[in-house]
Formats: sequence, C-alpha cells, structure tokens
Amino acid sequence: MRRTSLLLLVLFHALLACAQVDVQALDQYFQQAQKDWNVPGLSIAVVKDGKVVLAKGYGVLEKGKTAPADENSLYAIASNTKAFISASIGILVDEGKLKWDDPVQKYLPYFELYDPYVSKHATVRDLLCHRLGLGTFSGDAIWYKTNYSAEEVVKRAHFLPQDYEFRGGYGYTNLMFIAAGEVIRSASGQPWDVFVKERIFKPLGMDRSQTSTSTLAGMSNVAMPHKSIYGPAEPIPYAGWDNMGAAGGIISSVSDMARWMNLQLSKGNHNGQAIFSPQAQETFWTMHNSFKVTAGQKQRFPTRHFAGYGLGWNIADHGGRMVVSHGGGYDGMYSQVMMVPEEKLGVVVLTNSMTGISPNLCFYVVDQYLGQPRKDWSKLGISGELQQQAERRNIVETRKAARVKNTSPALSATALVGKYADPLYGTIEVKLIGDKLEMHFPHGPQLDAVLSHWHYDTYEIQWKQTHAWYDFGTVQFLTDNNRKVTGIQFDVPNEDIFFEEIHAKRL
Repeated sequence: MRRTSLLLLVLFHALLACAQVDVQALDQYFQQAQKDWNVPGLSIAVVKDGKVVLAKGYGVLEKGKTAPADENSLYAIASNTKAFISASIGILVDEGKLKWDDPVQKYLPYFELYDPYVSKHATVRDLLCHRLGLGTFSGDAIWYKTNYSAEEVVKRAHFLPQDYEFRGGYGYTNLMFIAAGEVIRSASGQPWDVFVKERIFKPLGMDRSQTSTSTLAGMSNVAMPHKSIYGPAEPIPYAGWDNMGAAGGIISSVSDMARWMNLQLSKGNHNGQAIFSPQAQETFWTMHNSFKVTAGQKQRFPTRHFAGYGLGWNIADHGGRMVVSHGGGYDGMYSQVMMVPEEKLGVVVLTNSMTGISPNLCFYVVDQYLGQPRKDWSKLGISGELQQQAERRNIVETRKAARVKNTSPALSATALVGKYADPLYGTIEVKLIGDKLEMHFPHGPQLDAVLSHWHYDTYEIQWKQTHAWYDFGTVQFLTDNNRKVTGIQFDVPNEDIFFEEIHAKRL
C-alpha cells in the first residue's frame, strides 16, 4: 500500500511538472538565446499531446536585412531528412514491397563496398544504422558540390576503405542513406523525393516543405545560410545537395516539422490514417547500434545510461525517459529534432547558422517538461561553441605557422600541368592560365581554385567560391626519385569533407 501511494505521488509530481511549464518563459528564453549566440535567425516549435504549444521565429532570415524569421520560414533540415527515408522504407515494408533484411543488391545490383562478402550480405536495415564498416563522413567528398548522380555516388563507395568490422562498430555515413534513397526508387518505382512528397508531405499537409534548393528561388520567407564555424555569421549562397538528397536534402519549416513530430509520436497515425504502422515505428526506435556512454557524456548528462542509433534516429535516455533525436548540418544551417515518446513531447529547432544552439534549446525544453533540475543549457552551450571555434582556428593557424618561408617552387609550373585521376573521385586538372596555376574539378566546377606557391612542392588552394566547411587548404605535388610528378595530396582541414581521401595519380 505504501509503495502504491509512493508511486502515485511520483506520478502526480511528474504530471504537475508538465502542467506548470511556462510557455511564455520559454519564449523569453529563446529570444535571449538567439541574441546571446549571435545567431541571425532561428525558428522553434514545441508539440505536446498532439498539440502545438509554441511555434515561432526569432531574429531575421538574413543578416543585415530586416525580414523576420517565423514559424513558416524555410530552412535546410539536412540530416533530419534521414528519418523521412527510414519512414519511407517502413511504408514499403508495410506494403510488402521489401523487407528490412533484404540484401541491398536485390534492389541495387551495382552495390559494392570494400569487401565482396560485405557487399553481398549488406541489408536495407544496415544502410539505415551506420554499421557497414565505413568511417564517419567518409566519402562525402564524392558528392559534395559535384555533378555525380546519386547512383554514381553509390557506385564510387566501392573505393572507400574499411574503418571497422562489418556490423562491429559505428561510422556515420551519408553515402549509405543515398543508397537507401536508390532502394526506394527501385522498390517503389519512384525517386525518393517524389515518394516522400506523395506519401508523407501531402497527407500531413507539409505544404511548404521542399526536397531541393532548386525550387527556393520563387519562394518567399526563405532563410539564408550563414557560415559561422570560425566565428561571426556571414551570409553564403545555398549549395545544391540534390545528389545526396536522401541523406540530407529536405528544406522545411517548424510548422511543417511539428506535423512530422506528431505523426512520429502517434506511431504513424494521422487523423485516423495510417501513414506507417506501429510496428514500423518500433523498428525505427529500436537500437540497432549501441554507443559507449563516456565519462564526459556522463558529466554533461548525469541521468544517461545508454545511447545508440536506431534507423534514422539517435536513441538515448534522459531524465528517466527514452529520448529520440537527430541533428542536421547543412552549408550554413544546423537543425535539431528531439522527442520524448512517453510524454508525447517534441521540439524542433531550425537555424540559419552553423552553431550548436539547436540541441541546447531542445534539452532546455525537455528538462522543463520532465521536471528536471534547472540548467542553463544555452549558457553552457555557448562556452563549448566558442571553444570549438577556437580549436578550428588553431588547427588552421598551426598549419600556417608550419610554412617554410622564402622558398622557391621545386618544380616549374609547366611540370605540374596535367590531369590527375582517382577511382574514388574522378579526374582533377591542373592548368596554366596566363601566369597562374589553376586547379579545375570537371565533376565539381564550384570547387575550382587558383594555386599559389606555399613552400617547396606545396601550393595554397585559393578557392574561387566561398565554402561553408573550410577556407584554408594546400595541395602537394608528389614526385618519384627522378623528380617526375606522380600525383597530388590534399590537406584541407575541416570536419566533414575529407579531401585527403582523394589520392589522384598523374595520368
């Protein structure tokens, strides 16, 4: 009897905590956070028990302009697209058009990875939980600002090195979600984007959501991306991500994403219509890949006991509840979705900058509803953000400090001119235009650059366009014992686009 009374008391206090959340206070907190982080603009929606309790924008769509951000402003949600892909696969499983554990090669005969056994036994499920042996972000250079189709990108994954044992580790890989998008095409007869529009966007009323930046030109209330990984945000153009769209191509608003979260929290049911089954939902939110909870994570999240990855979702515990979430990072925009299924609580934060404000605001909201001890997540996040920015700058400055000054080119410019090829990436050309050396990327002309002598056989890459993830970079011309140029080696410090995976040999 005493235990029953105690349980009722605990439940009463939990319900009381939920009932006492001050939405106006949340609104004020978000306003202050946007200013403290110096983020040009962001939009937030909070859903609870099937209702939208807050949907609002803060700041502006573009730095230096006055158009305000609101709940209908469009932002790139980047990798939050991945949950739409797992949901689409779930719909096809419900309809009997494929199975989670079907071999990928059943749908994509050309699918090959680093090992024939892995290529043959990799399943659709494996594509969605980052356990295929590829390193985190490995291969992103294949699709980034290139004109390769999704199929061509997947085919080139064959040349990526193995990073850990098949199904024996975790490596966050965009390429395998691109492959999942092609599986949707094969199993349904529709490109992934058409399938998502017809089977998810349309029934949910996600009328403003897009699957390509190419459609944004004629639209209003569109947030502009801002580069801010090294410091203050500065506007940059949209980058085309169509060839990797299944891994990160959706553009949406918090109003639309609120509908998406409510669908998830209702186990696939929308106004009595089953978009996907509860069984599919259980599969998305079942841990397929577990992580170690480190001492540092335990310090930041004292109540955390487990963490891992489902199918398109991160899974962990927080405050005694299971939390499902995902982040997204696009050129100039970061986002976060976080849900507590037991509480039918969801939070989405979309921003037009590359900072970590999104997860911190999500955790602040979740703590309020779970009655957790008050923690100023925004303030704590800012200190970490400034440290990360300083570390990124230091990496670049360390390389610059290592330059050996007053050296002359070890080889003539004409000796460097030619074509260089890599089976992973393709062809790169070095040309002499007037008296300037230039590097051209036939499959990615937006990456073209002027080469300026740095030291010895190494040249600084002076990009012709601004890139969100990096600025400084060098390329070294490799030679044999007879000083004949044999290839090139890149050093472009950044956390995602790994140019060092390109090992182009002189043709």
